[in-house]
Amino acid sequence: MRVIQSASKTFESEIAAFCRGATVPKEIHDSVAAILADVRQRGDEAVGYYAAKFDGAKLRARDFRVKPTDIAAAAKRLPAPDFKALKAAHEAILDFHAKSLPKDWQAKNPHGAIVGENFYPIRRVGLYVPGGEVPLVSTVLMTATLAKLAGCPEIAVFTPSNASGKVADGTLAALHLVGIEEIYCIGGVQAIAAAAFGTLSIPAVDKIFGPGNAYVCEAKRQVFGTIGVDSLPGPSEVMVVVDDTADLAFAAADLLAQAEHGSGREKIYLIASDAAILETVRAELTTQLKFVSRAEKITKVLASGFVGIVAKSAEDIARVANFIAPEHLELMVKETLQKNLLKTITTAGAIMLGNHTPTAVGDFTAGPSHVLPTGGAGRFFSGLRVADFMRRTSIIKYDTTSIKKSAPIVAAFAAMERLDAHGRSVKIRAV
Repeated sequence: MRVIQSASKTFESEIAAFCRGATVPKEIHDSVAAILADVRQRGDEAVGYYAAKFDGAKLRARDFRVKPTDIAAAAKRLPAPDFKALKAAHEAILDFHAKSLPKDWQAKNPHGAIVGENFYPIRRVGLYVPGGEVPLVSTVLMTATLAKLAGCPEIAVFTPSNASGKVADGTLAALHLVGIEEIYCIGGVQAIAAAAFGTLSIPAVDKIFGPGNAYVCEAKRQVFGTIGVDSLPGPSEVMVVVDDTADLAFAAADLLAQAEHGSGREKIYLIASDAAILETVRAELTTQLKFVSRAEKITKVLASGFVGIVAKSAEDIARVANFIAPEHLELMVKETLQKNLLKTITTAGAIMLGNHTPTAVGDFTAGPSHVLPTGGAGRFFSGLRVADFMRRTSIIKYDTTSIKKSAPIVAAFAAMERLDAHGRSVKIRAV
């Protein structure tokens, strides 16, 4: 574990190099660009080629879309306790996001004109559900539930298959529960390309959502503008802040949980007031590694993506957290410090409070979506919410009285900007 002092003069440059890096590696950028261009040119043929190359799945275009009977059969095969868990998580997610569903409104502005906003669901959205290292069943609920709540008329899901061309039962069962019928067993960059450009068998979408590995995130970045993207979430991050009230075994368990994703690009942060606490947690990590099944992948993440930070005050903690903008932030500190940090930390994707709120409950069942900004993007992006599946249109209606009140203001702006036709278009109405 590398240890950095927050008071160091070189802290920001050191931590920036660790958590953000300079640019997307050239090999990733170029590889993604080549696949996108190939799919755009060759369509289904290229999609099938890359499915075989990266997933080992020999798929023809007619095999891309999962059959409705296969979706229903997967839901029936899923063990009853697992389906019960899906329902419980779905209920919590619905309950949370229903509270932030945008509503149309109208009011009068200072001129007496009617102004307002109308919200419309995006016509056709694509949802990306990772399924490489592990099938992220929870991502189905954390994206599809919101798309349904927003009322999107068309929802297409993209998720990689195994070498036999099959999608995990849990993923299909979750989609069946939410009511999604358009599912493509295609993942990776080729899925983002198909979603953006469309093929003969896969209609293009208007906006795509969901987390992914470094290649998927780069693909989303490169197709932005052709279609909309939610953000660039992934690979995963966690920052755990501990003080003398923290259960350090809990802290270690949560660090291991995020490293478990196993792409090798995860970022793990531990903040404490002194290096001795950091060392105690490091030792606890070694002990707990014996009890997890993905220890080899976790160890690689801890070796390259784990940093301990010594921050001795609430001000230092907030400064560090706001600079890094972690995807998940756990505040395993005393109540008074929690309240302080909740006011001063403004860039975290999601904040978990206290010893008994592991990131995993947010990942699976608390209610907020686990699709959160990473790589410092929390400085300007927020976690996924139902409004992201909608677009807003402003409404304006003037009458003879209100247009006269606005005329002098418009005339002044038209003069300053030397746009006399703008001014005249109002003046002829204000006589």
